[in-house]
Amino acid sequence: MLALEIRPMTLEDLPRVMEIEKKSFIAPWAERIFLQELTRNRRARYLVAIRDKYLVGYIGMWLLPEEIHITSLAVDPLYRRRGIARVLIQQGYSLAQEHDKEKITLEVRASNQEARYLYRKEGFYEAGIKPGYYSDNQEDAIIMTRKLRGGSDHGGKINPGH
Repeated sequence: MLALEIRPMTLEDLPRVMEIEKKSFIAPWAERIFLQELTRNRRARYLVAIRDKYLVGYIGMWLLPEEIHITSLAVDPLYRRRGIARVLIQQGYSLAQEHDKEKITLEVRASNQEARYLYRKEGFYEAGIKPGYYSDNQEDAIIMTRKLRGGSDHGGKINPGH
């Protein structure tokens, strides 16, 4: 496992975050969205992963009444498949436990098989679809959920047919 430092995202991190964002997503967020999340959204929690003093990934989460909602997760393509995304997701679990939340949710593009596989490995299940969710191409979003307490809707098993 990599030696990673996880810390809150700062405004100074935005240029590097934007580099990763643009390398990672078909329709990357504008910098102003991250700026708003960091400065105005009291529910938002953004963390970065640092390896050897270099920002290699980030996660954004919203602290909602019953859940943690992952809004964004990305790792620099040169650092993928090294467990960094898993460490960042685990920060979501920690935040959820700290605030006594029942579950973690997120949306992922239906076509993003790699991300869907990672989330399934992390115990998420596919809980629904938001048709035409992504405005750039009207692609569906898959809603994925991981129960943290109170049992699993699927008995802990993931339906691989989704």
